[in-house]
Amino acid sequence: MNLVVLALAQFLLALDYSIVYVALPGIADDLGLDLGTAQWVVSAYAVPFAGFLLVGGRLADRVGASRLFVAATALFGVASVAGGLAGDGAVLLAARGAQGVAAALLQPAILGLIGMSFAPGPARTRALSVWGAVGASGLAAGVVLGGLLTRASWRWTFLVNVPVTVFCAVGGLLWLAAQGATRRRVPLRASLLGTGAALAVVLALTFAGSLVAWTLAAVLAAAFLANERYSPAPLVDRSLRRIRSLRLGAAATALYMASVGSEFYVVTLLLQRLRGYEPLLAGIAFLPLAAMVTLGSSATAATIRRLGTARTLSAAFGLAAAGLAALAAGGGGSYVTGLLPGLLVSGFAHGMIYTSMFILGARDVPPEQQSSAAALLTTSQYLSGAVTVATLTLVLAGNHFGAAFWITAGCAALGAALSLRRPRPPLAGPARPTEDHASPTPA
Repeated sequence: MNLVVLALAQFLLALDYSIVYVALPGIADDLGLDLGTAQWVVSAYAVPFAGFLLVGGRLADRVGASRLFVAATALFGVASVAGGLAGDGAVLLAARGAQGVAAALLQPAILGLIGMSFAPGPARTRALSVWGAVGASGLAAGVVLGGLLTRASWRWTFLVNVPVTVFCAVGGLLWLAAQGATRRRVPLRASLLGTGAALAVVLALTFAGSLVAWTLAAVLAAAFLANERYSPAPLVDRSLRRIRSLRLGAAATALYMASVGSEFYVVTLLLQRLRGYEPLLAGIAFLPLAAMVTLGSSATAATIRRLGTARTLSAAFGLAAAGLAALAAGGGGSYVTGLLPGLLVSGFAHGMIYTSMFILGARDVPPEQQSSAAALLTTSQYLSGAVTVATLTLVLAGNHFGAAFWITAGCAALGAALSLRRPRPPLAGPARPTEDHASPTPA
């Protein structure tokens, strides 16, 4: 039952990133937001999520993952209520930011509990495969569910979270065993600097001609890097930086969000802004993509046993590049002939990438650092998502949908090439195998 609770919480986190995509036009119209401001409904969740994940990882290690799981779930529910009742854009963005902070605390607690509840080997591989399939399905289901709920009101895309958070919080108290705590320092200053730098970058992209925004972004980024180099409590633990498979996994998660992870945003605006689809019809149009994401996730474990993690990830990125290129080339055609083939191919690839990138990235991480490593991987994922959405918003302001799809296809192609690099074992400690063709052992 503990895996059910953890998987449902992960589904909620992924769902809430994408559920607002289909609702964005309705939110913008209702609250009087332009496209540049409306994209902050996505970024206001993604940036705090990414910026505080490593704090969440350290807190999970320090106070215990099960305690943090319950507290973060409760905070997520309260923020969802605030978002659903928001009367203006400022309140809504503040609620989305609170959801992002709660998600940042919840995500590493989930992965830490999986790492501690299932022994390395087949049991943990199966658990992570379930987790990955549920997470990838959540991203895909978000756009479908968002279309259905927005037909009544966009506010239901927030309020639907409340019963789920109640179930997860109660389930956490009943079924998740308390975990031991450590005395590790929590890098709050580093996290605030990193989050501030990320917010400034997205703000600078929103107001592309603002010298003040770019200057602020540069100053905060420099302060963050200086803190990482000299602080006794850096955001990224120095021992984690030496794990090369983790660094490769972080790059893969960033390119995932720069490719198929941001596909939903482009397709949503294409369907609603350019083609005039109603939210419900747009949600239905995503059903084939959602089904293929689930199918791809389900096929990942068997493919990894046959090919190994790195080759599976590379092949999935290559397939994603082909699907996104098909959308770039056929976006002007009908739904069936122009969009559906690309949605099916990229959707299957999406599911495979989501699961295998975490398996590869966390493979060589020691058990006691599972929460922090998972946080690092997801930090890279959602920072990339926020920056990518802001960048694509600039491109889509002129309705250049083909160019937007080509950008995502290029990022997927880069991911295919990068994934073929064989990660060497960590610089310190005993040598580890560099590939897991026969029996992957993810963290």
